[in-house]
Amino acid sequence: MPRYVRAKGSIFFFTVVLAQRPNSLLIDEIIRLRHIYKIVQRRHPFETVAICVLPDHIHALWALPEGDANFSNRWSSIKSGFSRGLDAQTRSESKVGKREKGIWQRRYWEHAIRDEADFERHIDYIHFNPVKHGYVARVADWPHSSFHRFVEQGILAPDWGGDLRNIQGSFGE
Repeated sequence: MPRYVRAKGSIFFFTVVLAQRPNSLLIDEIIRLRHIYKIVQRRHPFETVAICVLPDHIHALWALPEGDANFSNRWSSIKSGFSRGLDAQTRSESKVGKREKGIWQRRYWEHAIRDEADFERHIDYIHFNPVKHGYVARVADWPHSSFHRFVEQGILAPDWGGDLRNIQGSFGE
């Protein structure tokens, strides 16, 4: 069992999704996403405990500084910074009126981490997500994940999560 070290401050899990699914924009523009993410992180500090960027959505676990729970401003800055310079997508009148490009869903899912078990569950969920969606058979094969940092730090084994290629048979419905 991994020994995760819980970060200080308020900890939140997020799912942030593109407006049009399926879509590969986040992977196609991964350099742009990483660049704006780092800029926002410098301007409004937060720790990225775990993250996984998939083609059309992001899962992240953030630790915010003590007394600062303004994740909304951070995500708004990331979304708008990423969108700047990209072509607008098909948009509703409402999005046009608000000068939105229609790239992101307006809202996102956030969840305040309650305890150690919740913290560990969400890290595991983030790292296993590319396998869940069928993008890879092994967690280690997805390049856009903090899983690799966890392996480098000795927190997770390189073969964590198993290998779906070794599972045979049909399960479930």
